[in-house]
Amino acid sequence: MRKTIFAVVVAAAVLFGGQASAHSVEQVTVPAAGLHPEGVAWDPTRNALLVSSATEGSVSVVTPRGVRPLAGDPRMISTFGITVDARRGRLLVTYGDLGVSPRSTPETVKKVGGLGIFDLRTGRVLHMVRFGLAPNDVTLDPAGNAYVSDTVSDTVWKVDVGGHATPFATDARFAAEGFGLNGIVWHPEGYLLGVNYTTGALLKITTNRAVSAVTLDRPLVGGDGLAVRRDGTLIAVTNSLGAPGTDAVRTIVGTRGFRSGRSTGLVEWPVSAPTTVAVTPRGAWVLSGRLDVLLAGGSAPDFVLRRY
Repeated sequence: MRKTIFAVVVAAAVLFGGQASAHSVEQVTVPAAGLHPEGVAWDPTRNALLVSSATEGSVSVVTPRGVRPLAGDPRMISTFGITVDARRGRLLVTYGDLGVSPRSTPETVKKVGGLGIFDLRTGRVLHMVRFGLAPNDVTLDPAGNAYVSDTVSDTVWKVDVGGHATPFATDARFAAEGFGLNGIVWHPEGYLLGVNYTTGALLKITTNRAVSAVTLDRPLVGGDGLAVRRDGTLIAVTNSLGAPGTDAVRTIVGTRGFRSGRSTGLVEWPVSAPTTVAVTPRGAWVLSGRLDVLLAGGSAPDFVLRRY
């Protein structure tokens, strides 16, 4: 136990900007029994990472000694993608029920979902916005509008700063036999990028709702979480949890306007079932929430964050 805590504390020095001799630390195992986070986001106000929970329907802060609860609501059965709106003091997290939570029921699986919006400092509920069948990931534009993917429908939703949800874009390419549109991000050039988990298609969605496929040198089958670096390059996480993908992380360099993209920096991920990635001032950190264990009917005592 001492060794585990020491490892977390040392690695946290990297995550939180400390001065410990931790520059060689590339991975940290965080004790959090049964939490099984699917989403991760950087919170610049705390200088810390936040994680969701497929089992508890909560958001927690990663601390040097594990996790500390930040936000939750009984209506959230499972939580998935997270975005921090530091400018407006908001925390946004998608919620739904994919049947993996102890609170899952036949009446709620793929039937109850939406976006929870919380006060970033206190965790107080600001809005609980219900829509969609299986909301999965969320991103923000500069005006504070949220865009949410839904893995079992053909629609991307928009939620304004007042907490009102409307369908934003609908396209057959968002849907799939299994899981459809999964990770979604706002690109600084002024459009959305989303990945279809089953087909591996990377799709560009403009502000006037036009949808086009990005030409890739190789598809993103099993494409889950996405993040954009400051230079506009895209980080994509793939896994094999629900598609014949591979556990891997890659960088995609796009042309201007992201009409096409080329894969670079492909890394076969040494930790099973990575789901998403958060860009921080100290590098990009990839989350493996032990969802493979959860889907197999088990429960894990921890989760892993590893630098990309």
